[in-house]
Amino acid sequence: MNEFENVTAPPPPPTGVAPQEDRTVALIVHLTGIVASFVVPLILWLVNKDNPAKAWLTDQSKEALNFQITVFIAYLVCSVLGVIGIGFLLMPLVWVANLVLCILAGVKANEGVSYRYPFALRLIK
Repeated sequence: MNEFENVTAPPPPPTGVAPQEDRTVALIVHLTGIVASFVVPLILWLVNKDNPAKAWLTDQSKEALNFQITVFIAYLVCSVLGVIGIGFLLMPLVWVANLVLCILAGVKANEGVSYRYPFALRLIK
């Protein structure tokens, strides 16, 4: 087994139907990643991680948190690469990818689908 498979492979989504309230909160969690980075997903994951009734919401908060950590790392890499000029070209691409993927995740979460970001490092298990 490759050591990076454990970091990048998404876990299976929780089974069952999510209540509408959890879907709405998950929508907000994914969309706030655009402007507030990992703050809101972190808070909701910490609040709900021990509540088995909120398993789906916890999963989506964790997924959003992992993606926002990945985006933060990408911004750091772009800042370092800014010294040679390429980072300033890559930073808008990271921003657009964050915008598009957060909107897609929010729409899917509002539909009750467990969304998995394609480029997220799964650092929080």
